[in-house]
Amino acid sequence: MLTKVPKISLLEALIPIVFLIVLLWFNVQEVYGDGALDGANQFVLLLSGAVAAIVGFKNKVSFDRMMTAVAKNLKSTSTALLILLFVGALAGTWLISGIIPAMIYYGMQLLNPTIFLVASVVIACIISVATGSSWTTSATVGIALIGIGKAIGLSEGMVAGAVISGAYFGDKMSPLSDTTNLAPAMAGTDLFTHIKYMAYTTVPSITITIIIFLFLGFTQTTSGVTDTSVLLNAIDSSFNISLWLFAVPVLVILMIVKKTQPLIALLIGTLLGGVFALIFQPAIVLSVSGEESLNLVSAYKGVMNAITVDASVETGNVLLNELFTSGGMKGMLGTIWLIMCAMVFGGVMEAIGALKALSDALLKMASGIFGLFASTVGACIGFNITASDQYLAIVVPGKMFAKAYEEKGLAPENLSRTLEDSGTVTSVLIPWNTCGAYQSKVLLGEVGMTSYIPYAFFNIISPIMTLLFAAFNIKIRMLKDKAIAE
Repeated sequence: MLTKVPKISLLEALIPIVFLIVLLWFNVQEVYGDGALDGANQFVLLLSGAVAAIVGFKNKVSFDRMMTAVAKNLKSTSTALLILLFVGALAGTWLISGIIPAMIYYGMQLLNPTIFLVASVVIACIISVATGSSWTTSATVGIALIGIGKAIGLSEGMVAGAVISGAYFGDKMSPLSDTTNLAPAMAGTDLFTHIKYMAYTTVPSITITIIIFLFLGFTQTTSGVTDTSVLLNAIDSSFNISLWLFAVPVLVILMIVKKTQPLIALLIGTLLGGVFALIFQPAIVLSVSGEESLNLVSAYKGVMNAITVDASVETGNVLLNELFTSGGMKGMLGTIWLIMCAMVFGGVMEAIGALKALSDALLKMASGIFGLFASTVGACIGFNITASDQYLAIVVPGKMFAKAYEEKGLAPENLSRTLEDSGTVTSVLIPWNTCGAYQSKVLLGEVGMTSYIPYAFFNIISPIMTLLFAAFNIKIRMLKDKAIAE
């Protein structure tokens, strides 16, 4: 159990952050580029944690205290790490079963390149509202949309930005979302008041996002195959494409809607993908197994390879060969490594009192109502950067600012909305944040995160929108207004 948080100066609290930012910049801009996520950034997080520990030792913070905080952080991410492993497993069996190829096959026939980006936003919105999970949305329809976009020659980063924009709309607005339940709990309001009040800033943000993607769709010149028949024929000749394959993703989505635990839903989706692979694509299972004939051992080995190690399907088309490759659970290990290192850094920063020092500094800047909103936004983004976790970016500022909002006569839904507008959505814009690492790996693999950041318009616009509402006093509900309404 941690004792009282030590008091350190703001300058001391900033030392590890400055060190982290400088080295991350050097890794990405000067040395590795997007390849920095292969390991260099992970070690930088550990080095930054070591710098924070040195600051802690100077202020008489014990090593045991730091390790206790690190252990607590790592424990909090255990479910997320397991989800990552199962997403890798699911992607593998959904590839060899033909589920992902079927999504791409039918999607290429239905989605016109001009409206594809807008359609991607809308589809991701619907799925994420239904499931309450941006992670599930990306791991299912997101992967398929990336594949379709790539096949018709659209930028993978642009399509990923569209998917993430839609996915995080649902992550904010769905009553099934954990962050949508967490934010009002921290602020002191109820779930549906929070959702209703959040719509004031969220609807304009997603509307502007859709307009931008509509404009981009009309201005894009696709460099890929305009006659999709070549790709369709290649998919059709390599897989046994059937509408029955959609039964698995539909079932997984229904389980999530019915509040089945994501780990259970993903496990069932993975196992069903393996069963469907044996039913619909026995030749591919045999190929992945590396054996000469299909029997019990080779069938088991083929499905297990797709789940755990890697799987690729040869189609005779270079573009599709690159697309129809999965790293299985093994392919997620780099992201898991990144998250664990980020939790080490965040844990040490919390233990030495650096996070509290940063929070106190932000509170001092909150002189007026707009200053309070701006400080909340800054704190949420700051915690996404320093603590590397969107839940901490909601919980800590929520606890920190609740009293300040009350003292200024502001209804708690102002705080809960701001927590989501700046804490939930900006997490995916930070490469070493758990959300940024996850979305980058699931949607773009080795392409890296930096390619989608400029196109995650909803995530960029949302904190700006909440500040505009605060600056012009739009839908800023006071406690007296709440009392009259009740």
